[in-house]
Amino acid sequence: MELEVRHLRALCAIADTGSLHKAARQLGMSQPSLTTQLRRIENTLGAELFSRGRTGCRPTPLGRSLLSRARPLVADMAALVTETRAAARTDGLGLRVGSTASRALPGWLRRLRQRLPGTDIGLRMDVSANALLRSVAAGRLDVAFVHEVEGCPLRVPEGLKGRVLVAREPQFVSMARDHPAAARPVVDLADLAGDHWMVDPTVDGEWDGLRRVLDAAGIDPPLLHGDYHTAASLIVLGEAVAPCQPTSVPREDMAVRPLRGDPLAVRLLLYARPGAPLDTLYAELAAAYREVALKAAPYREWLRRQGTAASLSVGPCMMTA
Repeated sequence: MELEVRHLRALCAIADTGSLHKAARQLGMSQPSLTTQLRRIENTLGAELFSRGRTGCRPTPLGRSLLSRARPLVADMAALVTETRAAARTDGLGLRVGSTASRALPGWLRRLRQRLPGTDIGLRMDVSANALLRSVAAGRLDVAFVHEVEGCPLRVPEGLKGRVLVAREPQFVSMARDHPAAARPVVDLADLAGDHWMVDPTVDGEWDGLRRVLDAAGIDPPLLHGDYHTAASLIVLGEAVAPCQPTSVPREDMAVRPLRGDPLAVRLLLYARPGAPLDTLYAELAAAYREVALKAAPYREWLRRQGTAASLSVGPCMMTA
C-alpha cells in the first residue's frame, strides 16, 4: 500500500482528536474502518504511530515526526483545492491571500470582506514564509502576511512591495498551568533550562532562531521536533514548553508568559504584488492585529509596560524588494 493524502488526513484527525471514535466521526467514516486503515498504514511503515490506551490515542515519537511532515502536505492539498475552486469562480476578480499562522488572520479576512464587498477572497496558509513570497512573485497570490524570525532574514523576490506591520514582536513561551515558572509574570530562560523545548523545524527560521537564543543564554535544553498542534498536547501534560505568539490566548490548562529581556522576536511583514491595494490591505491588517493584541492579557500587560499599547509599534514603513 502506498500512502495517500487521505491517509495523512486520517493521521492528523486522530492526533487532533486524540480518539479513533472522534476522528472517525470527523472524517465521516466508521471507527472499525478507521482502525483498519490505521493498522494498514502502520504495517506499511513498519512501526506504531499511536499508542492506544484508556485515555485515547497519543502519537509515538515516530508518529510525532511523521505528523510534523504530514500536516503541511495536508494543508497544501487543501489550499490547492481551495485556490483552484476560487479561481474557477472568480475568473480573476478575487483576492488571493497568503499567510503564516496568526491570530489576526480571521479578523483581517472579516474586515477585508466588509471593505471589499463582492470580492471573493481566497486563503492559502503555509508554515513557510519564503514559499508564500515566492507564490506572490509568481502571481499565484496577491498578498502575503508573513513573519521573519530575528536573525534569519527572508529571501524576498524582486518586484514585491511590502510594509512592516510590527518591527519587533516578542515571542512568549507557553507552559503547563502548574509549571513552577508560571507563578511569575515574567520568565527567565534559565528557569526553563531543564524543560524539553518543542519547535517546528518546517517553519522558516524557527529552529535556527531558537537555537541561537538558547546558545546565547548558555543553556542546552533537550529539543523536540514537531508541529505546534502536537506541542499543545505535550505542554498541558508538563512534558514540554514552546515559543508562542504573544497574541496567543491562554487556555485553562496552559500559561503564556513573556521571557525576560525578550530574546526571541519576529518581524511581521506584509508583501503584495504590484497593483494590489496595499494601503487598504495594510490598514485592515493593522486594525485586526491591534484587536487581537489587546485581547491577549499577557501581551496587553507587556505592551503597557513598554508604553506601546496605544501604537503597538505598528508603523507604515514601506519596502520594495
